[in-house]
Amino acid sequence: MKKKIEVSGDLKEKIGLMFVLIIEIAIFSFMNGNYFSAANAKNILVSSSLTGLVAIAETYQIIATSIDMSTGSVAAFSGVFAAMLLNKGMNPVATLLFALVAGGIVGVINGVFVTKLKIEPFITTLATMEIIRGFAYIICDGKAVYISDDFFINLGSYQILGFLSIPVLVLIISFIIFGIVLKRTCLGRSVYVLGGNKYAARLAGLKPNTIILKMFIISGVLSALGGVFLAARMNSGQPSACDNLAFDGVTAAVLGGTAFSGGVGTMLGTVIGVFIIQCFNTGLTMMNVQIFWQDVAQGVLLILALSFDYFRKQRRNKKLILASENSK
Repeated sequence: MKKKIEVSGDLKEKIGLMFVLIIEIAIFSFMNGNYFSAANAKNILVSSSLTGLVAIAETYQIIATSIDMSTGSVAAFSGVFAAMLLNKGMNPVATLLFALVAGGIVGVINGVFVTKLKIEPFITTLATMEIIRGFAYIICDGKAVYISDDFFINLGSYQILGFLSIPVLVLIISFIIFGIVLKRTCLGRSVYVLGGNKYAARLAGLKPNTIILKMFIISGVLSALGGVFLAARMNSGQPSACDNLAFDGVTAAVLGGTAFSGGVGTMLGTVIGVFIIQCFNTGLTMMNVQIFWQDVAQGVLLILALSFDYFRKQRRNKKLILASENSK
């Protein structure tokens, strides 16, 4: 008698997401012959490096029932800040470190407001989003700050082995490291416990405020890193950059199976979600879809992601009820 192979619900979701990604690529390739090409694949990978870094941060945030809407503004500010430091003659490595520190400071500010003043993360980061974006415009008088430092520019354009750019390599390493941290370390398990039940987290001896503060610092640093890479790639720091970055990061995480209700999510799912988002955005651009229609399409995609999240939650609740009834 043959044994029936059971596939876990989580694996089924990942297979389903991969199927969606394949169908998406097939549709855009049919509509534009240049879509399915090595050059476009490289372009999607490079573009994904920014969204991916932010999506990592949002995955941690959402699992712990938090969110960071300031990521795009932090990325834009960091790019402008780095460009200005370079133009004043600062060493490129020191410039990178200062930009990351600036992002970390914003993370600390967000964390303090959320943990000490008990302001909801969404409201806190919405406020800092506007404040940091404003500072990005103020420090450069609303103008792009051009970069001429070759070493810094190479951070965004230099290709290892002729095809793997530094931002993509950093993204791959970040996915691996933060995926391991999430699954295999005390911090990762604490994030899951915090998202599942804050009261239980305190009873378990965890310090929710410390965990939340660490997550916001991670979010700020990763956003700043993405902003620096973008500035290097564009040869300029632009205060208007990354306007929809937080939106894309959240959508990628939720599409990948991270539950808004907290306590559920994987880095692998987020990886797939990032590529679904980036392939979608690139496809719309290559089809010459007007920018306002792209905004509409991206909004619909987020609604679909939230709808999937709702159905996943309903399915999890049914499983818990069945398990509870069977144990009686």
